[in-house]
Amino acid sequence: MNPALAIDYGKKRCGLAITDDLRIIASPLETVATETLLSWLRREVPTRHISDIVFGMPYRLSGEASALAEDIHAMAARVARLFPAAGIHFVDETFTSKMAGQALVAGGMKKKDRRKKENLDKVSAALILQSYLGL
Repeated sequence: MNPALAIDYGKKRCGLAITDDLRIIASPLETVATETLLSWLRREVPTRHISDIVFGMPYRLSGEASALAEDIHAMAARVARLFPAAGIHFVDETFTSKMAGQALVAGGMKKKDRRKKENLDKVSAALILQSYLGL
């Protein structure tokens, strides 16, 4: 099996998480500026042999897709064109930011580090990936 990658897509930055080759563990990877996401993917997807890319899809409490959903679908379409062999998936990311914040507290991260949105974004991506894997 090859690793899967999750993307917590945002207007300014994207949190990234990856699985191990056996897809047992989903780990936060890094955060990249949204404007550099495609170049990061061009470099890293082949290098890391990533076979599936999972996008978190934000929904409102009413069940409707949020305004960001259109941007996520557009990015997913670009990624699908770049990597036609990769599976492109979408997972409901409702409440992942809140859960990521709680995970950072439970993990003992210092308050000043928890305030860095980059940390929250990559942990959110790991939670999206765990949801995709059914963990």
